[in-house]
Amino acid sequence: MHTFGGQVGKSIQDAREKVAAMLGAQPEEIVFTSCGTESDSTAVMSALQAQPEKKHVITTRVEHSALIALGQHLEQKGYELTYLGVDSKGRLDLDELSDAMRKDTAIVSIMFANNETGTVFPIQKIAEMVKERGILFHTDAVQAAGKLPIDLAKMPVDFLALSGHKLHAPKGIGVLYVRKGTRFIPFLRGRKGGVAPARKTRRTS
Repeated sequence: MHTFGGQVGKSIQDAREKVAAMLGAQPEEIVFTSCGTESDSTAVMSALQAQPEKKHVITTRVEHSALIALGQHLEQKGYELTYLGVDSKGRLDLDELSDAMRKDTAIVSIMFANNETGTVFPIQKIAEMVKERGILFHTDAVQAAGKLPIDLAKMPVDFLALSGHKLHAPKGIGVLYVRKGTRFIPFLRGRKGGVAPARKTRRTS
């Protein structure tokens, strides 16, 4: 009955192990999504839901539209967003980042490499700065994966997003890396075990 599903499951596990190896991660830290946009949104929303007392998010003015649109949505919901600027060469001022971090900052989200300028941000240094303050860190690595070395065993990143079509995978596949031990709240939640509870009915006769 489940032979086909088992075969598909084996292929998914193989893919998970390959992605983990590419990133220097563990297979259980790899979550498949529908796209890079979903991965970005899931990471940020998970951080906010896991820390409801924190209402501040830091990102940049040059993020992919997926993050900019999410930020605008969050502002409408009462969250405060800080958008870091860049210089004429597209580089961040890390002092500005340091000054922007607050006690109520839930997450910092800064892309690995810019999709328009090609600027590569110093993610190792940025992640270390953020983690020193005890804040969750997310990076959109859609443009970097497969082009730049990424070793998450040495990089203190909590969430990292990829898009499959950038790596010759079928369209409609994304990846979200979630560091082991990071509290994670997914968008979609299914019933554990897949069994619905028995419905109570009332006798009418």
